Amino acid sequence: MKSAESPQSETMRVTEALRNEIIEGHRRPGSRLVERNLATELGVSRVPIREALKKLASEGLVTNRPNTWSTVREFSPSDIADLNEVRTVFDVLSFELAAQRHTREGLARLEATMLRGRELAEAGDVAGAHRCAAEFHAIVTELSGNELLGEIGALLDSRMRWQLSQHDDLAVVATEHAELFDAIARRDQALAGSLAGRHLGTSQEQHDKHSKRLAEAGPDEVQKAQEPQAEPAAADPAAEDVEPATEDSAGTD
Repeated sequence: MKSAESPQSETMRVTEALRNEIIEGHRRPGSRLVERNLATELGVSRVPIREALKKLASEGLVTNRPNTWSTVREFSPSDIADLNEVRTVFDVLSFELAAQRHTREGLARLEATMLRGRELAEAGDVAGAHRCAAEFHAIVTELSGNELLGEIGALLDSRMRWQLSQHDDLAVVATEHAELFDAIARRDQALAGSLAGRHLGTSQEQHDKHSKRLAEAGPDEVQKAQEPQAEPAAADPAAEDVEPATEDSAGTD
């Protein structure tokens, strides 16, 4: 049954669903994103799927390959190093400016998000805690009052959310966010910048530990850990292999 949504809202819904599944690990790095399979799974035509994959590729989460299927991006050590170099400048400046320029209303939203993240971490809600952590950083960027920083933050958002999803020690993240909030609330720019730099170092350590844990885990353990993450099976495996040949005719959907 076709969706009654407008094309734009349908594309946005599909994009958000796929974005969350990639960031939260339900679709593993390197796994195929075949248009016809995704369309069947999400109950839409291939048009919003195609647009969603283009959007996610622009966000750095998907690799589009000409004349074949897309795949979930596999971040290389070089990709991570590039992101960390940019964040070293971006995060510190965002937190320093937020300490200087925040409003009472904005500070209240930041505190509520920080406290919610702590509650989710204590409850063991990994996905929820990661989403709150990403929202905390997004609010800080907003509180910086710098429109250009906001535009850069929008470009980095999905990559940063992906990196935050690699954090296994939720308590450490919650504690550091509380310290960062206190520095912003006291308008202590120097401390906020210093803590932001330390927080980025923690993020890098968390990512390295997460990658090492997965590398040392046996195949069965990794599969079990990611088990609603298994890639949906194609209804006709043989048909999947001819996806590239039919791509040009997909516009009739």
